[in-house]
Amino acid sequence: MDGRKRKDVNIGASVLIVQKQDQRSGNLTEGVVMKILTNSPEHPHGIKVMLDNGIVGRVKEIK
Repeated sequence: MDGRKRKDVNIGASVLIVQKQDQRSGNLTEGVVMKILTNSPEHPHGIKVMLDNGIVGRVKEIK
């Protein structure tokens, strides 16, 4: 499942995100959602989240 809909992204979910500096390379970072930062119900590039280790990025895949 991709991370473009806010209702699909839950706190505590295991996700793959792309950080700002990795957008060109497409390098993904795995982690657990601590905080959802996007307020709108959808975002074409993925919902922005903060992982439990403090890394911020947009959700590309929900595990």
